[in-house]
Amino acid sequence: MKRIFAWGALVFGILYFALPLIGMTNFSMKMRRGEYSFDAYAKVLGDPRFQETFSYSVMMALFTIVFGVLLVVPTAYWVRLKLPTLRPYVEFVTLLPLVIPAIVIVFGYIRLYNTSSWLPLTGSAFGTDLLLMFGYAILALPYMYRAVDTGLRTIDIGTLTEAAQSLGAGWFTILSRIILPNVLVAVLSGAFLTFAIVIGEFTMAALLNRPAFGPYMQLLGANRAYEPAALAVISFGITWGCLGLIQLVSRYQKGAPPKA
Repeated sequence: MKRIFAWGALVFGILYFALPLIGMTNFSMKMRRGEYSFDAYAKVLGDPRFQETFSYSVMMALFTIVFGVLLVVPTAYWVRLKLPTLRPYVEFVTLLPLVIPAIVIVFGYIRLYNTSSWLPLTGSAFGTDLLLMFGYAILALPYMYRAVDTGLRTIDIGTLTEAAQSLGAGWFTILSRIILPNVLVAVLSGAFLTFAIVIGEFTMAALLNRPAFGPYMQLLGANRAYEPAALAVISFGITWGCLGLIQLVSRYQKGAPPKA
């Protein structure tokens, strides 16, 4: 009976997620009356605004990933090695972006860093991009921190650190050549999740008036019929591609010996 219930739940879950996607994909291919075609996809991919916004979001995702790695890896390593009593508090802080809406964060940025403030970051494109990157890093912080912390939990960082120090390695060498290679799979998992978050984020990019992919999807959805469905299928494929890459790189972590 339990097995039948488990299979029933699995089938229900698959249908629950697959049927809307199938329907959306079917609709996106009906732009040409009376036959299926990829005209909507061709229009979306050939749109200069799509290329501009998608390229912008990809660049922002890469910068956010680099910033997140530089922030999270040393912090998680130091907390686990030297400050284990602070770990619950750090975990609490990293969970706050899950309960604080993005609109609250971006409004705080606008109030603190507007053109009349002591640090007018919103007065220039570079400053606004910097604010947006920080906002993306905050939204991705719960996923990046937990991925790195889980990776650190699988290795004996105390022994590795002592061994490296006994050979004369400094903290930068320890982090870059010992700790980071051992948690690289975990970092990649957090990086792919960060990429998916940045690609689809709307609120921060829209309120900061940046040419990101999320606002473009909303604008297209308000003015077109078939192209938004095609764009949604493309976005869904990107997200699932990132999840697939996470599963792929996770296989290499199992059974891999620590690098020293």
